[in-house]
Amino acid sequence: MGMQEFFQQGPVLGNPFAADPLLQAFLRWRLPADLQETLAPGLLAFGQRVIDEVQGLGRQAEAHPPRHIPFDPWGARIDQIEVSGAWKRLQDISAQEGLVAIAYKRADGSFSRLHQFSRLYMFHPDAAWFTCPLAMTDGAARALELHGDEYLKDRALSHLLSRDPDRFWTAGQWMTERAGGSDVSRTETAARKHGTGYALHGTKWFTSATTSPMALTLARMEGAGAGSAGLSLFYVELFDDAGRLRNIRINRLKEKLGTHALPTAELVLEGTPAHLVGERGHGVRKMSSLFNLTRIHNSVYAVSFMRRALALAKEYASKRQASGRNLMDLPAHVETLSEMQVEWEGCFHLTFHLTLLLGREEAGESAEGESALLRLLTPVAKLYTAKRAVWLVAEAMESFGGAGYVEDTGIPALMRDTLVLPIWEGTTNVLAMDVLRAMEKDGTFEPFAEDISQRLRKVKGEALAESVRRVRKALEGLQDVRKRMDGTDSDYSEAMARGFAFGVARIYIGALLLEFASWMATDGLPGGGHSAAPLRSSAVAMRWCREPLAPLPETDLAHRRVSGDILREKA
Repeated sequence: MGMQEFFQQGPVLGNPFAADPLLQAFLRWRLPADLQETLAPGLLAFGQRVIDEVQGLGRQAEAHPPRHIPFDPWGARIDQIEVSGAWKRLQDISAQEGLVAIAYKRADGSFSRLHQFSRLYMFHPDAAWFTCPLAMTDGAARALELHGDEYLKDRALSHLLSRDPDRFWTAGQWMTERAGGSDVSRTETAARKHGTGYALHGTKWFTSATTSPMALTLARMEGAGAGSAGLSLFYVELFDDAGRLRNIRINRLKEKLGTHALPTAELVLEGTPAHLVGERGHGVRKMSSLFNLTRIHNSVYAVSFMRRALALAKEYASKRQASGRNLMDLPAHVETLSEMQVEWEGCFHLTFHLTLLLGREEAGESAEGESALLRLLTPVAKLYTAKRAVWLVAEAMESFGGAGYVEDTGIPALMRDTLVLPIWEGTTNVLAMDVLRAMEKDGTFEPFAEDISQRLRKVKGEALAESVRRVRKALEGLQDVRKRMDGTDSDYSEAMARGFAFGVARIYIGALLLEFASWMATDGLPGGGHSAAPLRSSAVAMRWCREPLAPLPETDLAHRRVSGDILREKA
């Protein structure tokens, strides 16, 4: 009888709500007890639906990506985008589960956003990036809620917020053009008066969720000035009653590194009918509500991918052996996984705190300074979580060894899909510049510093005292840098912007982790029980605060000259 062959068992994941004690603890911490008890069964049931249904649909959608059909069999231009049945089914589930509607029905008051994003956080890793259309839909719904006239609210908003799959619409967002990219001030699309509406002419270089029935886009009216001030916001319906595109030509579907199930196209608008959203001009300002929302979605999806990668790595480490021991028992591997765990928990707290701020803002319940804090932390969370997600998923891939590089394990797809996060909704440097604008124009830094001080005053326990001191010292250092940025040339501030934004993120996360650890030690266990959870939360907070919280280089003129010399080619 021959030797039995060895086959390594792969990781197996459970219900994404039941298996996530941090999400459960955060909801206990932030939700009123009665609301937490009301929502928990639904979140558990939705987590099971993700396991039973969404996972399989996501795999099918990835295996059958969208296809562009430019012509019918007889040569007529039709420009159809064919998507899989699984993609359509993911849309139905999104409607049924209220993944957009929850935020606008506001049945949970100021906690409606926390409820919505808890569901999206569980849904995202298995949904083949159907969460991109949902993010665009959410942003469009908010823009129309704030700026749409009665026609648009009746015509479009009711579809965006429907829980009936037959009525539910997703929305696209058409901002990127060949000349502009992130710089929308260079938008070339023209809007010409046509009857009671407008006709759009131009090329949209990168449009996601292109099969959506509607989109919001920027265009410049005839006679409008150059730059951002001359842009207006427009509503477009893509299809006529016969299902044909309305003066829209699809040049091609983009071949992307990841997000393969998501239809992303290059469009030419050839007199496309459009409806003005709000008054003429101020299009970028109206779009800010959309940008802010999609950036928060981006942060939630980054944290969601981080959790998925970490869960896979930890589960695999409990099974895979090396040197006669499980990987989970090897000190070097324990250190790597612990570093990943701490980074994920920090990003989780920053992101989900942001959803609370958003919910209070939309419910009209923001405390003093919270609107400013929301303005500052939205770009900060997006840029920080996106970059750290790429790092964490790469570590998880490496932890699988060669298996992590093999397509059918799913790890390479996870890596590819994560890499888009620092690019979509503003690159890291673009968002870092937005952080500077938030401080200079909206006075957000002082409320940020005061909020941290208030949180640190709540932290109890001698074990956390040194970590509190470290956060305070780091905040003082950041305040000193902020003063120097006020009194120097703009090049200095721009060169400091990325590091400064990272410092804002890390210091704020430190305060949130300490506040959470203090709560866990006193009130955090359900039913007053006992476990290692409070000790573990304190360990996470202290580990975070032991690392450099704001290691900012001094980017003075001499430093910048050296940077230029480094990049300058020598003869």
